[in-house]
Amino acid sequence: MEAVTLKNISKVYGKEKTVAVDKVSFTVNKGELFGLIGPDGAGKTSIFRILTTLLLADEGTATVDGFDIVKDYKQIRNTVGYMPGRFSLYPDLTIEENLNFFATVFNTTVEENYDLIKDIYIQIEPFKKRRAGKLSGGMKQKLALCCALIHKPTVLFLDEPTTGVDPVSRKEFWEMLKQLKEQNITIVVSTPYMDEANLCDRIALIQSGKLLSVDTPANIIQSYHEQLYAIKADNMPALLKVLNKYDEVLSSYAFGEYTHVSFKNANIDITETTAYLQQQELTGIELTKTPVTIEDSFIKLLKS
Repeated sequence: MEAVTLKNISKVYGKEKTVAVDKVSFTVNKGELFGLIGPDGAGKTSIFRILTTLLLADEGTATVDGFDIVKDYKQIRNTVGYMPGRFSLYPDLTIEENLNFFATVFNTTVEENYDLIKDIYIQIEPFKKRRAGKLSGGMKQKLALCCALIHKPTVLFLDEPTTGVDPVSRKEFWEMLKQLKEQNITIVVSTPYMDEANLCDRIALIQSGKLLSVDTPANIIQSYHEQLYAIKADNMPALLKVLNKYDEVLSSYAFGEYTHVSFKNANIDITETTAYLQQQELTGIELTKTPVTIEDSFIKLLKS
């Protein structure tokens, strides 16, 4: 059964008619950990605000747990949890006070749903008298998640929850999400980090308001059919220029300390290719086969 559905959702901002979301359609199954993956400005936050009834779409329809986002907005607000990208709790209230406040807003108590947040809350409980504004990024993240869960939501929306936190906190956070998924909570999470895409059951790749692909991470990677190579040279800018002019190259782009390249001929001779690059006065050349990542697939979809 579907927990979330979007059909041709569009959103335009301002007099200049800037398109933030462009006819987006996808579904999220109940109990699924679904990722909305894309860079800043891709439209992720606008989609989240529309689904949590904080923003009206200009076109299209959507439902959350079967409730229409326009007609049934009150029911949706009572049944979903939402953790916005920016820390939005009360900085002058303590951890304990914030949690009690949000429980009261939803006519429940911390005690009633403590089992749901227990594994997360015990990590910040020693600091429960500390004001939220004085917490570290990782602790703010855990508190915000507790507050979003305290009313036992059926669907949890997390907008870039790991942006700006350290790598250890990021890893801990995704471990927490795996535990929540086991409690049959549908989780929709957005992130600009491509490595986090592999932690989701399915993902939607989005750029400039348009969906590029919706599938499992494995299927999206497998859709990249060409053999991929990683090339390195002492002068990387010069290497990119040479590859862009090389007739045998199908695609090339900077990727960390390497350039990722696919060739028109899937069975290139590495020795011959290295020799060609050396003839172009490039030195320190390393050329090896490399596995395809989600980011490679994303870049290919952008260029197609």
